[in-house]
Amino acid sequence: MDDPGIFFSDNFGNEEEQNQDEINRLSTLKRFKEFIRQFYTGSGSYIYRDQLKRHYNLHQYWLEVDLADLASFDEALAEKLYKQPTEYLQLFEDAAKEIAAEVTRAQTDGDEDVRDIQVLLKSDANPSGVRDLKSGVVSKLVKIPGIVIAASTIKSKATRITVQCRSCRTFLPNITVHPGLEGYALPRKCTVDQAGRPKCPLDPYFIVPDKCRCVDYQILKLQEAPEAVPHGEMPRHLQLFCDRYLTEKVVPGNRVTIIGIYSIKKSSGTKKAQAKDHVAVGIRNPYLRVVGIQVETIGLGCNIGSPITPQEEEEFRRLAANPAVYEMIAKSVAPSIFGSLDIKKAISCLLFGGSRKRLPDGLTRRGDINLLLLGDPGTAKSQLLKFVERVSPIGVYTSGKGSSAAGLTASVIRDPSTRNFIMEGGAMVLADGGVVCIDEFDKMREDDRVAIHEAMEQQTISIAKVSVAVMEQQTISIAKVSVAVMEQQTISIAKAGITTTLNSRCSVLAAANSVFGRWDDTKGEENIDFMPTILSRFDMIFIVKDEHNEARDITMAKHVMGVHMNALQTMEERRSDELPLHVFKKYISFCRSRIGPRLSEAAAEKLKNRYVLMRSGTGEQERETGKRTTIPITVRQLEAVIRISESLAKMQLQPFATERHVDEALRLFQVSTLDAAMSGSLAGAEGFTSQEDQEMLNRVEKQLKRRFAIGSQVSEHSIVQDFTRQKYPEPAIYKVLHFMLRRGEIQHRMQRKMLYRVK
Repeated sequence: MDDPGIFFSDNFGNEEEQNQDEINRLSTLKRFKEFIRQFYTGSGSYIYRDQLKRHYNLHQYWLEVDLADLASFDEALAEKLYKQPTEYLQLFEDAAKEIAAEVTRAQTDGDEDVRDIQVLLKSDANPSGVRDLKSGVVSKLVKIPGIVIAASTIKSKATRITVQCRSCRTFLPNITVHPGLEGYALPRKCTVDQAGRPKCPLDPYFIVPDKCRCVDYQILKLQEAPEAVPHGEMPRHLQLFCDRYLTEKVVPGNRVTIIGIYSIKKSSGTKKAQAKDHVAVGIRNPYLRVVGIQVETIGLGCNIGSPITPQEEEEFRRLAANPAVYEMIAKSVAPSIFGSLDIKKAISCLLFGGSRKRLPDGLTRRGDINLLLLGDPGTAKSQLLKFVERVSPIGVYTSGKGSSAAGLTASVIRDPSTRNFIMEGGAMVLADGGVVCIDEFDKMREDDRVAIHEAMEQQTISIAKVSVAVMEQQTISIAKVSVAVMEQQTISIAKAGITTTLNSRCSVLAAANSVFGRWDDTKGEENIDFMPTILSRFDMIFIVKDEHNEARDITMAKHVMGVHMNALQTMEERRSDELPLHVFKKYISFCRSRIGPRLSEAAAEKLKNRYVLMRSGTGEQERETGKRTTIPITVRQLEAVIRISESLAKMQLQPFATERHVDEALRLFQVSTLDAAMSGSLAGAEGFTSQEDQEMLNRVEKQLKRRFAIGSQVSEHSIVQDFTRQKYPEPAIYKVLHFMLRRGEIQHRMQRKMLYRVK
């Protein structure tokens, strides 16, 4: 069937023009075939012919061509492809199909159809920006960088269709449909004349799905790179159309460079928009028909699926065999930040992670390590978090104040185009298999913080949202119940007709400040505004204090000056005992994918003895002092030490964690959580308060309830003054009020000045 363009009749010389076009077409096809068949590199290998043969035998029907090679072979041909890519790319694919038939004729049976070949292009030319795409480059090849921010599901598009007339049942077979987002306008009239039959009505044709040939396609949304956005402007977006072997190449978040044909399509929208279209006939919306994708492998949006070459694997195994690899990795964590070596070692353990275990009854024990940094402002906590986001194979950074429970776990929203409910995963789902960094952890609302408990411990997120539609207002009120997020590592959702379980197998690295802004040693546990339940879910808790020490301050000042004065030189100089960022990133993903160490018998025995010793030491201390102290190590903390030991073995690619690894894990645990607990900073970390304190709290609560009738309201200030006059410590009074507020027995009124008793 001829291309259904505009029909016109020209009685003078039309045939000659058609013949000339056909001759040009055939000569171009011949040149493309010669290029594939004859182009060879300096080493004498026919790269495109061999590549085509290799891919065809592997049932991968595509050929990637470098435009520089085509220009060196025939510059006029490359120029034609650049200026009229739609027409000449199709010829290129036809030429590739014919060559494929030649080079694979020996392997294929005579009656087998030769498959269509997709030609992908790549180029080393300088890319242009999204803002440079004006009307002058429509239907030309362009190259633009950006970040993929959304990807649709895979859909099918017909390349050849067969239509049938409803009335006379006549088929019109093999009609070619243009590639891209352009559709095909069905003929309005049936042209078949049959004697003795009435004429067919208008619009008689319908598509026969069984006789159509389809290809996969996917729609991507590209946002211009942040560094290309002018000051004070919003980033611009562009729709991308990928088909066949270009689908499923990228995921949202990847930085890419796209080569494509800048095309236009009709705007499809609501009826109002279509009514406007009758007025604005020539207005079209732009999109990019992709003919080549390069995914950047260095930087934030790097594709962690990039394969590891045998040379890299050999280099990694040599690195793992180096006895100083642990120190080297710790120094490679944020090298521009001075000191904090133990924190860097703990972060190294978090990046590599322990081993996830599936028990015979189907339950799992998490392998990911959670880490909390508590302390003074200006101690580079946020910088460490930012570095971890960059170096982790999958990293998500979020700030506590701007994060809600739904933003961290999952939310159900209505898709604007289809009006269906769709589910969007939050930060902990997007970071599955990586690290989620939560800054300003203390600024989060309490109920939002509770929502991530299960994700940290069970590593699942179970959310049941009940949607009640009120008929008159047509609103949906949603009741949220968020349970168990930190341990099972999945997120179970039952809301708006969507019932599913999402994985959230990620480590949590959180940074928080003291309640008073700076750490106050005299206030002890009051510095922390966290519930014991969330503290116990962190494997290591570091208290970072900004202490005044002249010698340390001088060293620190010198380091900061050095970083500011010659940043580039220091980077080059310090490469000897540090890993470059891209090597570090690949080494982490290599270790995580290749090995899952277990404790050796000797190490397990040693850990058991140390655990019993710690517990018995605490018991003796209790008997001597006669009161219950904070228990600094429980079974949950024992599991934390096991995970740290496994991550240390994983760094060295060893299948078993030995006694040496257990010693280092216990040392790290000692300098972090145990030191914090011993200093009284985490008193009650496991929910234990000494007996005397508990009795006093009970006395305060009884007296408070006696004085404070249900339904009455009293000034908070007067209550605190009253009790301090009776020689009760002020922290105890505030603690009782805090517990009663949490249980819902009292409420704040009048800008938190008055307390109202509810029950």
